[in-house]
Amino acid sequence: MTIVEAWSPSSGSAHGVALEVLLHGPLSRAELARRLGLSQASLSRLTKPLLASGLLVESPTRPDPATGRPAQPLDVVPTSHHFVGVKLTGEVAAAVLVDLRGTVLRVVEVPVHDHGVEQVVTVLAGVVAQVAAGTPVTGVGIGLGGHSPDHREVTAAPFLDWSEVPLADLVEPATGLPTVVENDVAALTAAEHWFGEGRGRPSLAVITIGAGVGYGLVQHDQQVVHRDMGIGLIGHHPLSAHGAVCAEGHRGCATAMLTIPSLTGQASLALGRPVGYDEMLSLAHDGDAACARLVDDAARALGRLLAAVGNLTMPERIVVTGEGVALADAAWATVQAAIRADRDPRASALDVVTRPGDSTQWARGAGVVAIQDFVLRVR
Repeated sequence: MTIVEAWSPSSGSAHGVALEVLLHGPLSRAELARRLGLSQASLSRLTKPLLASGLLVESPTRPDPATGRPAQPLDVVPTSHHFVGVKLTGEVAAAVLVDLRGTVLRVVEVPVHDHGVEQVVTVLAGVVAQVAAGTPVTGVGIGLGGHSPDHREVTAAPFLDWSEVPLADLVEPATGLPTVVENDVAALTAAEHWFGEGRGRPSLAVITIGAGVGYGLVQHDQQVVHRDMGIGLIGHHPLSAHGAVCAEGHRGCATAMLTIPSLTGQASLALGRPVGYDEMLSLAHDGDAACARLVDDAARALGRLLAAVGNLTMPERIVVTGEGVALADAAWATVQAAIRADRDPRASALDVVTRPGDSTQWARGAGVVAIQDFVLRVR
């Protein structure tokens, strides 16, 4: 597979210029100088080689938002680099091809039948080649529900029954591409921070509900990272004194109250037959007493979790996503009432938005992690 040249501005200041344009462009020279605290002369000196190299380009002339005068904004060429992001689960490897701004260009999903490390690496190499389809690729990001503090080794991935697997070291020779590994919630948070609901906002929280409950945080325009990311700590946050009990014995924790397996398991027990998540929500809407109670309790628990995040971290926006996000949409009034109940009445209203939580969005998050690894070289 073809590897493209590095994204390598020649100096720290030039790198800052290129990164600002990548994240917030197109930007006029005047706006770019203001954002970075540079003089026009310094900015001209820094941008000249970036334009000559093709890393930056001049967009069509348009009025400057600040001055109203005609200006040629600077921008990057998103299609100058492409990345593959893969969301790996115990059942599938969902891959996307994204450009330099995280726009999804192609989607491929293949099954995972065998959890053996060698077999999974073969699947990953195959899906990367398939989604790239001859397009030169700069790097690969792999997101999974597990723990990878160094972004290369999977120290734990329960759904694959893996521990201490040097995944990046195995995938790189199989694909011929630089590879970075990240917890899937952290990757999704990265995508929302750079190119999604958090773009231009210095703080953001991301809550995911699905097979588990996940949490990501951005503060001061930096994603909060910690060696324990990927363990799923928020899953045991207490939300109800009377709710179900999780596998760890915690009554009414986020895992017991909000995850799809817990809710469908309770619905199936109540109705005496297997009940899927969508059916549970539909039955609740149609007035089934057992399902309506489950959905109401879960929505109230979600509201309490959102209020706790808002109270403790004070983000400008909270994104709710994941495979179980339909719960929020189905019982939004209950979620909002629970938020208000746990917030000081003088507090500002929480800015909460829901986002699709399908496999494409998860894979896009992994692709954005590959972009970050490429342009920041910090992992």
